[in-house]
Parts: sequence; C-alpha cells; structure tokens
Amino acid sequence: MIAAAETFRGTFPFAPHYSSAPGFRMHYVDEGAGSVLLCLHGEPTWGYLFRDLVRRFSPTHRVVVPDHMGFGKSETPADRTYWLQDHIDNLESLILDLDLDDITLVMHDFGGPVGMGLAARHPDRIARVVSINGPTPFGQPGLAEALEDNGDESPWFRWIAQANQSGTLENVLGELKYNILSTLKLNGFENNQIISETWIEAYGAPFPTPAESRGAIGWAKGFATGAHVFEAPTDAARAKLAEIPALAIWGGADRTLNSAYFLPLFTSAFPDGIVTELPGVGHYSIEDAPDTVGELLSGFLDATTTSPTHRGGGALDE
Repeated sequence: MIAAAETFRGTFPFAPHYSSAPGFRMHYVDEGAGSVLLCLHGEPTWGYLFRDLVRRFSPTHRVVVPDHMGFGKSETPADRTYWLQDHIDNLESLILDLDLDDITLVMHDFGGPVGMGLAARHPDRIARVVSINGPTPFGQPGLAEALEDNGDESPWFRWIAQANQSGTLENVLGELKYNILSTLKLNGFENNQIISETWIEAYGAPFPTPAESRGAIGWAKGFATGAHVFEAPTDAARAKLAEIPALAIWGGADRTLNSAYFLPLFTSAFPDGIVTELPGVGHYSIEDAPDTVGELLSGFLDATTTSPTHRGGGALDE
C-alpha cells in the first residue's frame, strides 16, 4: 500500500485517516464538514481519482473518500477474498464506524455496485446517488443480460475472460505498476494532456508487487469466474431509494462500460433520475472532464438541497 504521508508532489495533499473496523487497515480521506459526499473508486484506481472533487467540495461538504481493500493507501491482506460482496462488507463497516448519514453516493466504475450494496442495506442513510460511469445495479432483472452483452463488446472484459482462460490474468495484473497506463487507456482514458510522470506514479503506486495487486486481480477474476454477488435489496429498500434524487454522468467514449447497457439499469432503479452523457469523454470521466463533472455535480447538489427536516427529494425522514 502507499505510505500514509505520500502526497505525490502535492497533488494529493489530504490528511490520511484509517479505520480497523473492516478487519484490516482501511484508508480514507475525510475533508470538510456538512452533508456527506462519499466517493467510491473502482478498478484500477484509488482515492486519487477524486482529488479534484475533494478540493471543489470540501469547503461546503464533508467529503469522505475510502480506498477499497487492496487499493491506494489501504492494506492488502493475504488472507481475504476480494469479491464484490467483500468490498460491500468493508464499506458497511467503515460507514457504521464513522456513523455517516445524509450520504450522497458518488460512484465510479465498480464503486457503483459497492455503493449500491451499501444503499440496499442502509437506505435510510442515503440522501442522493451520483453515478459517474459507475453502474448502479442491484440484483435486478436485466442485470445478467447487461453484463453479458457488455462483456462481449468491451475490450477490458474480453481480455479478462481470455486471460483467465489462458491462465495469464494474475501474471499481467500482478505487474500493474508497470502497465498502469496501458490498462487505463484500454478502459477508455481520453485526456492525454493530463498525463505526467507524477500522474502515472500515483496510479501505479498501489501495485508494486504481485502480492500488493490482489485487489486489482480479485476484481477482474471475480467477473471471469462469476464470484461477485450483487446485493439484492428488499422491496421496501428498493422503493425508498427509487424516490431519492439521482444523477448519472456518463462519458460517451467509455470502452469498458457501454451506456446502452448500464444507463437503463440506472433509470430502472431511479425513474426520476437525471442522465447526462458527455460526448468524447471516456471511462475515467472525472479525469477527462473534471470541470464539467464538477459543475454538473455542483448544480445537482444545489438543486436537491432541502431543509434539515427533509431528505433528498423532500420526503420527510422516517
């Protein structure tokens, strides 16, 4: 894992915090005060992905950015599995440890199903949902078909299936420190102007050895083997969440998660949700178009802010 004090030449200047509640040393950023923005990263990134959002929103919100087990500054234990359900368990432990409420979920990539797993278990703690190229499926009708159809088209998921079948998946992702840029480009990273030595170092730093790459390997292998379990909410939880404000921001040049398959899942879960597609923006839309994403999120938060006695779209708290 990355050293606690590492700032990558001042590009990630946020104080480190740690919780042992999930059963390992889990790192999180915790900046600002007020309504909570809980930012959840995916594969193969970490909290560094949200550095611009932390700077933008910590003056007005409490921005909490965990690193999932095996990523960023969090520990990579050898005796744990790294399936979706494990990450949901870990996140739930952290949120209960910090007693976070009035949460706006801000989710990218596999942070989507992790965050939605938390929402399924604790709908009363969730005030808003923001998907930024982050799938928002529960265990719901259409999910299996969407995953299969997307997997047939996506270069990343095709590679996962082929590499797992040939026995090379662990070897390639075990060297992620050295092929981090090619992995990001494969997934759909478009903004070449942002690439620098520091940027590449920051994204490769969590994976110095095969043993430290268990998180990235586990997420990919879980799809190849069907080990990931998507959380299924109760009917009451599903109904409650369907009424909260929701926003999807989707980079249209995403080569990993095709909007044609995943935005219908978003609108199924959030019938009144707002959908904005960004032409020419890739999978890592927060890197490709940080100003646009920041402005869209700011406008959404302003439009859905209510009095302290109300939550989300204005329904009284229960």
